[in-house]
Amino acid sequence: MLPLDLTIDDYSSNEKIAYLPRKLTEEGGGRFGNEAVGDLCYYAPWGNLAMFHGPYRWSRGLIRLGRLDQGPAPLLVRGEHPMRVEVLPEPGRLPHNG
Repeated sequence: MLPLDLTIDDYSSNEKIAYLPRKLTEEGGGRFGNEAVGDLCYYAPWGNLAMFHGPYRWSRGLIRLGRLDQGPAPLLVRGEHPMRVEVLPEPGRLPHNG
């Protein structure tokens, strides 16, 4: 599905969410620990991304995809904002064109 242009918006007091154009598979889902600010998760029941800028606890249906490598600071700006999601080249590798 990448690249994706999405809209993120506030949800609760500790996260931003963005709705995907379609649901993802739940492969790799299941309970996880060490929840941390900056986690990027998929919430399977609603089919949305959840980006945590405050403490949270795992709940059923939440699948961690990774962590924000620059930290959660951009998520602290309240309101609705555009967001682009794309695959970045691995460090030390040039992007493939073609």
